Amino acid sequence: MKPLSLVSPVDATRVDLPRRRFVQGLAVGGAVAGFGLLRPGQAHAQARAGHPAVLSGTDFQLDIGRTLVDCTGRVRPATTVNGSLPGPLLRWKEGTTVTLRVTNHLREATSIHWHGIVLPFDMDGVPGLSFDGIAPGETFTYRFDVRQAGTYWYHAHSHFQEQTGLFGALVIDPTGHERHPADRDYVVMLNDWTDEDPAHIYALLKKQSDYYNYHQPTVPGFLRDVRERGLGDALAMRRKWNQMRMNPTDLADVGGAAYTYLMNGTAPAGNWTGLFGPGEKVRLRFINGSASTIFDVRIPGLEMIVVAADGQDVVPVAVDEFRISAAETYDVIVQPRDTRAYTVFAQSIDRSGYARGTLAPREGMQAPVPAMDERVWLGMQDMMGAMGAMGSHSPLSPRERVSEGRERVRPEHAAHGSPEPSPPAPLPTGEGSQAVHHARTEYGPSVDMRVDMPRTNLDDPGIGLRDNGRRVLTYADLRSIDGPLDPREPEREIELHLTGNMERFVWSFDGLPFSEAKPIHFRYGERLRIVLVNDTMMNHPIHLHGMFSELEDAEGNFLVRKHTINVQPAQRISYRVTADNPGRWAYHCHLLYHMEAGMFREVVVS
Repeated sequence: MKPLSLVSPVDATRVDLPRRRFVQGLAVGGAVAGFGLLRPGQAHAQARAGHPAVLSGTDFQLDIGRTLVDCTGRVRPATTVNGSLPGPLLRWKEGTTVTLRVTNHLREATSIHWHGIVLPFDMDGVPGLSFDGIAPGETFTYRFDVRQAGTYWYHAHSHFQEQTGLFGALVIDPTGHERHPADRDYVVMLNDWTDEDPAHIYALLKKQSDYYNYHQPTVPGFLRDVRERGLGDALAMRRKWNQMRMNPTDLADVGGAAYTYLMNGTAPAGNWTGLFGPGEKVRLRFINGSASTIFDVRIPGLEMIVVAADGQDVVPVAVDEFRISAAETYDVIVQPRDTRAYTVFAQSIDRSGYARGTLAPREGMQAPVPAMDERVWLGMQDMMGAMGAMGSHSPLSPRERVSEGRERVRPEHAAHGSPEPSPPAPLPTGEGSQAVHHARTEYGPSVDMRVDMPRTNLDDPGIGLRDNGRRVLTYADLRSIDGPLDPREPEREIELHLTGNMERFVWSFDGLPFSEAKPIHFRYGERLRIVLVNDTMMNHPIHLHGMFSELEDAEGNFLVRKHTINVQPAQRISYRVTADNPGRWAYHCHLLYHMEAGMFREVVVS
């Protein structure tokens, strides 16, 4: 066990977490005992290093099974690939054809999805859509051409297996030269581990959605607000939240009360270390492989040059910090010049815990771990969009401000038999906003909030990062170097709303969970625009399988190509898609419990 001094002190009035989550569990990656996939000694040595095995080439054998791991001082079973957590780092080469034989040693079906990889739909690894899954004792062979380069990852798409450890990093080397060569190259994979059964976590969220939120408004917090704001403002703020029956501290479904945050399979006290020589350029490939956690990443004392997003090269941009939502990847270049250690610090969005590691000239070194930032309440812009950002003092809640005369069923819903009412008068617009229409299916018990005037400000770093004194990356900073894949303008637009009911823990598109929704149809070869409006107060990282999403600004100008796009609370974003990959594709929020609760659709390209 490492001494407590290795970890920054935690304010017990803000975060009441078991002490062992920070000071125990030095090894994950491992295995304290394997189920026949790796010898325990091998797995344990690998875990101490914090660097998973690297498998390269074109032919791979991957074995999925159970392995006992210790992340918190308590031995628990994990779902692993080749006996390690994370699974082995797979290294491919652009322009080759890879063959991956995946054998299931579990007692239940399993799967692997190659996240962000453009491939035939029957190789995508989503049970029920692209194939039947891999039954116990069976081997499924994935075979496809590698047509891209960059940093990606793989994970299970079967029930909660991603949460229990079935994930790993994937790096594809380009056919030509590397645009940003580096002297050292490290994957930095971030994950959230829980000793609890994920099915039990999900059941608790369904019964009480804020079960894991230990940051509820308190009397000491109220007294602090009275001192800072005055009694009238402090009462008005709490009255407004109470009227809406919403929680201003609802930033994450599951936090540090249940999670231990890992960096390359290593708990904070384990101190994963990447070595460097002074003056060397170091490429860090950050992957958020978490089931439910959004991280804010910084390396105090080092400037980070962001050179790739979701595997795609971008115009380099210098930052001090960036937010990485679930399933996103960012490549950064750092160049330490001093012979000292630097802390790689990734705090969760709800400030309930962190993952950390070290960059150092030699093993055993470490730098101070910064204290976590204060948790910030959600603001009016996170609840009311552009209207909140304009400082509106409307006495009506988001539920009340939407009148029956404003609803309209969009064409894709009308095609499935929903009546089309007469078009309503457009809603008023304000700076940084666009009026939206709500589908009739959004009016019901599964939706507790609707935003009439969502904000479109892509230069907003998000809750907890605004005006923090550091240079924080935003989507507005990202520019793909090689432009859009398809120069055509969109010929069709599909608008979808991200909806939910927090108290019921129900999540959906347009108020319809997956079990009640019909597939979304793309015509093969068409260029279309997807508009997403977040009618909730939570972030939703949305992932479209099989095709890249080309994010654009509010004026329709192309910005950056991504496979996962985080939509902030009360925000409207749009992106272009070329439907050039026929088949049945998954389209969902990458927060695992949101996907399980219904924020999932099938997209059919034909």
